[in-house]
Amino acid sequence: MSLFVSPKDYFAEMVQEGLRQRRLDQFPRAEAYLVDLLQHYMDTRNLFESDLDEQGQRRPQTLAEMYLTAAHLEQAARTELLKKLGDKTLYISGFFGESLSRKIVDIDYYAQMGGAAYRDLAEFTEDEMLAKVYRTFSRRFIDYVDVLTYISQSTLVQSNESLLRLYDRYLKTGSELAREKLNEMGIVTVPLEQAKKARQF
Repeated sequence: MSLFVSPKDYFAEMVQEGLRQRRLDQFPRAEAYLVDLLQHYMDTRNLFESDLDEQGQRRPQTLAEMYLTAAHLEQAARTELLKKLGDKTLYISGFFGESLSRKIVDIDYYAQMGGAAYRDLAEFTEDEMLAKVYRTFSRRFIDYVDVLTYISQSTLVQSNESLLRLYDRYLKTGSELAREKLNEMGIVTVPLEQAKKARQF
């Protein structure tokens, strides 16, 4: 037996385990897409691009700019930019979700923009299996964020500050992973709608 596992094989195992743990339907094209996503962002240059493109033109900086710019591009360039927007928001939400809770733009905004990008991709993608992946990611964006968060986490939340962020994430997104983590630590969560109403008072 080989002692070495390729990044692709490693990520494939992690994705399969994450999908099982989150009880999400597994289909090969979605699994392969997530594996490719993880491999792509192994190179941090893909996550933090320079402000200028190869032609010296300013890249759109915010999520909203990316989405609005894509709408005015021809199909190939629009597909590329929307895919970048969807993939980037999914990855950042899964791996850096806690840091987003400390910013003005938080995870629910990332979910809205990423979900919209995948929805648009599904509408004009000719490959029906790929369109199914995009539709699934659009409709269940937070569920797939939870898969990536599961992959990224190695320890339980321990500090009170992290606990509050976790509870806030549950209220804002309805994340099942956040609810389960809270329950594991002995925090009994009330139904989401009831919790949101209580928060208003």
